[in-house]
Amino acid sequence: MTATVPSRSKATSSSASLQSFLNSPAANIVLPILGLLGFLTIWQILSSVGLIALPGPIQVLTDERSRYLILNPLYYNTDLDQGLLRHTFMSLGRVLKGYGAAAIIGIGLGILVGSNKVMDKALDPLFQFLRMVAPLAWVPIALAALQQNEPAALFVIFITSIWPILINTAVGVREIPQDYKNVARVLQISRVKYFFKVLLPSALPYIFTGLRIAIGLAWLAIIAAEIVMSGVPGIGFFIWDAYQQNYVTEIIVAVVYIGAVGLALDRLVAYIQRLIAPVQ
Repeated sequence: MTATVPSRSKATSSSASLQSFLNSPAANIVLPILGLLGFLTIWQILSSVGLIALPGPIQVLTDERSRYLILNPLYYNTDLDQGLLRHTFMSLGRVLKGYGAAAIIGIGLGILVGSNKVMDKALDPLFQFLRMVAPLAWVPIALAALQQNEPAALFVIFITSIWPILINTAVGVREIPQDYKNVARVLQISRVKYFFKVLLPSALPYIFTGLRIAIGLAWLAIIAAEIVMSGVPGIGFFIWDAYQQNYVTEIIVAVVYIGAVGLALDRLVAYIQRLIAPVQ
């Protein structure tokens, strides 16, 4: 007897079907759900057999304290004893202030450095040096300089998120095609018109790349800053307080909040980019 070999047409048909599914909107929903379910299953198994000391997803959902947090995200007793959603809003408020200041100053400095070679050579080494400092290293410096937790937290967000914005903006300005500059010079357009018609549209993709990186760093920085700074309401404080009281399931719920908010912030900046500077 001879073995039957699957025809090439069947293999091609299966490959085409898979490719069609991957290109369909359903794949964007089904595959992430399957990936999440797989992650939760592995986590539950590792927890159940004792390979990790963390409680599994089932334990998190059945624990009385974590279930109360999930079902009551807006409860309020005091500034330091409130629902996770309220703590998250407190952290988001700080992020928006620090990130907004970083975006304005970072874009402005990036344009200046990118369009002026003297400023670039003078300031680039300083910028590269400062951006290497870890966010947590800025916390004691900010506290010593500003003497208050709230402005110190805002400074940590600002100093952490400004560098990707500044550097990417500078690169975008430097990468403006020389032909564009030559045409602008021949037409003798004003500096204001050059800024809005040539420089800004050309640099926008780079600027938004920096903004997307910076929003993630800003969110990470505020969590770290709130953990270190005592008495500052926010999701970072909540995690540290829960850790000190050994409420591990509460920490896991808070981590879910952190990941979800970080993802939402990144998608929001990407959505704004599609509206303002769509990919050609």
